[in-house]
Amino acid sequence: MKIEINYDFVSESELSKEDLELVNRAKEATKNSYANYSHFNVGAALRLENGDIIIGANQENAAFPSGLCAERTAVFAAQAQHPDQPIEALAIAAKNVNGFIKEPISPCGPCRQVILEVEDRYKKPVRIILYGTDGIYIIKSVKDLLPFSFVDANMK
Repeated sequence: MKIEINYDFVSESELSKEDLELVNRAKEATKNSYANYSHFNVGAALRLENGDIIIGANQENAAFPSGLCAERTAVFAAQAQHPDQPIEALAIAAKNVNGFIKEPISPCGPCRQVILEVEDRYKKPVRIILYGTDGIYIIKSVKDLLPFSFVDANMK
């Protein structure tokens, strides 16, 4: 048995207008990050089915692990404000003290699970766009990042 991850690797100039807008909003969202401990600022921007864009940024706390990742701040804000709207796409960008990182970062395990449950809830994939200055990964569904998944149906 073999697991394959399906993704595209593109340059910024190859992005659609809509995807470029999401990447730029994610990059801007890094300015809203509170990362006084790691100095690793992460921004996320997601587009809902109705076209609205919601941003998130990582928030750290001295009482670790009380902080929250950029992806989850964006997803939870979207779900709280627009519970009837599926998420179409989610872009993630990160920078450190030297600027935006070269290699794209991918969501952590808890963020992958949250995105998976959004896909499961609406029965629609969430495209994930991972920004890096050397290139961008585009993933059609979080299931490509989380092939052995656990959702509500598994408990029935």
